[in-house]
Amino acid sequence: MEKNKIIMDTSAYSSHLRGNPGIKLSIQQADEIFLNPVILGELLAGFIMGKNEKKNRLILEEFLSSPRVKMVDIDEETSERYAVIMNHLRKEGTPIPTNDLWISASAMQHGFKVLTTDSHYLKVPQIITEYYQVD
Repeated sequence: MEKNKIIMDTSAYSSHLRGNPGIKLSIQQADEIFLNPVILGELLAGFIMGKNEKKNRLILEEFLSSPRVKMVDIDEETSERYAVIMNHLRKEGTPIPTNDLWISASAMQHGFKVLTTDSHYLKVPQIITEYYQVD
């Protein structure tokens, strides 16, 4: 049976910490959970700007220490996927934030499902998106 592999964007990580039931269930059901350097950078930037940097870094370190959680690199092949997705979205007139293009490119490259609360991933036909609306 094929493994359930997800890449969590920053919004999903935050929603997970806030106890979103759909996100929590998705994480529980995933065989492997991936982050890439873009997601890590967004999280760390948020921690630095926030009031609980040390606490948030400790929580993230604990999350990353799980054997199911892995980092995936951005390489030349990821860049090719980025270009394909960006070109498609530009032609469609439906651009999305640059960081989310990189996350989409990682998902496309490795066959990950994107776990997110950002609906703009639904504009990317090259990936599978598991989207949860938050209030």
